[in-house]
Amino acid sequence: MIPKYLVDFDLGEIPMRETDVIVIGTGIAGLFAAIKASEDRRVVMITKKGLMESNTRYAQGGIAAVISEEDSPESHRDDTLFAGADFCLKSAVDVLVHEGSEGVRDLIRMGAAFDQENGELALTQEAAHSHRRILHANGDATGYEIVRALSQKVREIENIEILEYHYVIDLITEQEECQGALLQGPDGQRLFLRADATVLCSGGAGQLYRYTTNPEVATGDGVAIAYRAGAHIRDMEFIQFHPTALSYSGAPRFLISEAVRGEGAVLRNIHGERFMEKYHPQLELAPRDIVARAIVSEMEATKSTFVYLDITHELPETVRNRFPTIYETCIRYGLDITSDWIPVAPAAHYMMGGVQTNLQGETTIARLYACGEVSSTGIHGANRLASNSLTEAIVFGRRIVEQIRKLAPLDAAWENISNKEQRTGMFPSKISERKLKLQKIMVRHVGVRRDEDLLRKGLKELQQQTDIFGYELRRSEELEYANMLTCALLVTESALARQESRGGHYREDYPERRDIEWLKRIVRHREKGMLEAAIDDI
Repeated sequence: MIPKYLVDFDLGEIPMRETDVIVIGTGIAGLFAAIKASEDRRVVMITKKGLMESNTRYAQGGIAAVISEEDSPESHRDDTLFAGADFCLKSAVDVLVHEGSEGVRDLIRMGAAFDQENGELALTQEAAHSHRRILHANGDATGYEIVRALSQKVREIENIEILEYHYVIDLITEQEECQGALLQGPDGQRLFLRADATVLCSGGAGQLYRYTTNPEVATGDGVAIAYRAGAHIRDMEFIQFHPTALSYSGAPRFLISEAVRGEGAVLRNIHGERFMEKYHPQLELAPRDIVARAIVSEMEATKSTFVYLDITHELPETVRNRFPTIYETCIRYGLDITSDWIPVAPAAHYMMGGVQTNLQGETTIARLYACGEVSSTGIHGANRLASNSLTEAIVFGRRIVEQIRKLAPLDAAWENISNKEQRTGMFPSKISERKLKLQKIMVRHVGVRRDEDLLRKGLKELQQQTDIFGYELRRSEELEYANMLTCALLVTESALARQESRGGHYREDYPERRDIEWLKRIVRHREKGMLEAAIDDI
């Protein structure tokens, strides 16, 4: 069994500090929540790398909100529900589509500069959206612009303290109430940070897979520490694989934004043939899970490791202006997307499941909140609609802060907490080798297409790695690997349990949706094991 705490400790022997709010993570969710909370609270932000290193920084496509008079919340809602494969929590989707536009206005007030056309906000369309409702910045650098603006504002606010290069080992809980977090600084020293409220904004888990669009920091830390603390973890079987990541010798799996297809790019197999008409009437603008599986099928049929994305029919100037980051990145590797077809293949991109929350961002542990990709609000269902994630972060970041303002302060007196598991010796293996092995297991056994045999083999291999929990872990990379292994187990066990295909979860041995048996959620709890909940349960 995965232990409650990763390390042995005695809080009576560790330095302690107090604050009002802890925010773990510095993507859009963490930055936005910290700014809002700092209006009347002391905030400490924690990030294991630098302030600007997060998934948000690399988001290209944009942020979805109802801005145009031709659009409506009802249309945005319908698109989200359709993409989510009838698995979205409708009340949460309603919150998103009605509060998203005000969240965007908040971002603009905080300094984010979105692209404009003729004095109006420029809007584009992405896969499975019925209207042009995607705001973008500097063409295809939306995430970077948001992080730049919010990071600058955070550094200017006296009520916010930033702890960079600090690793959150575990949440400290007492009687199912979060007391704060146990941290490890860059010098290896540990600190107990106690707070009235703790907000998990630690992002996703793309690094579970060998091929991912996510940066190195996306290792599932928040899900793992919340699981150990006793929070409910939900919908972990649903992993979104982005259909079009650059697949070119010597280049990283760089994301080729959904917006490229939204602006007219087409998919071709290695023989130059368009193929999406065989798979879906929306062609290249079908939901991501469908496009990803179609690409894999074409790769297998043509015995290739990639397909092509072709936007060469557009004017070169238009392509360079609309997608400057993609253009410049591809040029560095010898590809000119205005004249060359782009070799692409699916890569792990987004985690639809995570730490279960209600409509106020509250988890099942008192004083613990979750926001952004680490959370499971129910909005994304079985397959996230493109560009809804940034919107979700700001909408629920604001709701979380509103709830925190209703909290009574923690009792000033507190009982010392210690954990003695009798862990023996230092971890003997090279973490880099273990990490690579885990990533290969996930690609081979828990990837775009799954079946029972593959999943059972993968689960067995992952379980053989759980000896790490019996060792004394000190280095941040060891703690990080323990979190990755925890998340990998949660994904694999949930994927094995769901005997149907829906959205980002595709079982070749159960290729059809089975609404009668499986219109329900899989919830995981560290002590209670696997639970099932009705689809509309919070």
